[in-house]
Amino acid sequence: MAFMESGNSTMVTEFIILGLTENPTLFLRVILFMIILCIYLVTISGNLSTIILIRISSQLHHPMYFFLSHLASADIGYSSTVTPNMLVNFLVERNTISYLGCATQLGSAAFFGTVECFLLAAMAYDRFVAICNPLLYSTKMSTQVCVQLLIGAYIGGFLNASSFTFSFFSLSFCGPNQVNHFFCDFAPLVELSCFHTSVHIAVPSFSASLVIVVTVIVIAVSYIYTLITILKMRSSEGRHKAFSTCTSHLTAVTLFYGTITFIYMMPKSSYSTDQNKVVSVFYMVVIPMLNPLIYSLRNKEIKGALKRELGRKIFS
Repeated sequence: MAFMESGNSTMVTEFIILGLTENPTLFLRVILFMIILCIYLVTISGNLSTIILIRISSQLHHPMYFFLSHLASADIGYSSTVTPNMLVNFLVERNTISYLGCATQLGSAAFFGTVECFLLAAMAYDRFVAICNPLLYSTKMSTQVCVQLLIGAYIGGFLNASSFTFSFFSLSFCGPNQVNHFFCDFAPLVELSCFHTSVHIAVPSFSASLVIVVTVIVIAVSYIYTLITILKMRSSEGRHKAFSTCTSHLTAVTLFYGTITFIYMMPKSSYSTDQNKVVSVFYMVVIPMLNPLIYSLRNKEIKGALKRELGRKIFS
């Protein structure tokens, strides 16, 4: 039952997820299913491999890789929140999700997305300390500090996810139940609400904006000071080495923040729902796949650790 009578009103008990495209042909559905499935399998295998490699390789037991392993975990959770539902959408004519399932999906997406923001900021701070204050690195990035930053990331994720979840439960759904997206995103859910106040929209919007602004400031300030320090280095070899340790992270930051800025910061009138869907696919499905590739292909320590571990397995 999609609707349930409650007194004199009708309440929605489930939502219909419309998916990426309206009325796609069977051929298009099969093609999209295969593409998204391949991306998802690469995402899971790539990020799991990153986590395992960091865990078993003693050469990677450093703060940067500590955060990277948790970034890989967040990518798995982020992608798994929406991708399986996308795949189901290509196989069935009518993809439904329960009211509680929709709230869970919305909260999970907000949680893992927020954790990723804070982890990227923590990694930027780690590079700042490593390059600008190398003599104090072991003190400023001790195990205790890393754990505290990680706990802060998860607390931030929980608080942001809570703001979205509580706002969702405060909305009233009594009319159409078709979500014009491939997952339960907050904006299309607000459009379906038959009653909501500005507070229902302002609280999660403020929370998400605060996360983005704070983490962007931390990343920007960290890299400004890092860049100044690198440019002051007399050795060209030293500058190159310092730049190489930052390029992977900067690439990941640019991709992630570039897309979420397009979604959350641009005026709603300047882009269509279809554009929103495409960009959302990129930062929720494609980027989690790209992150392990970016860090493995651009990082000599990870490539070296991978070769050593593979060598041990082959010759053991």
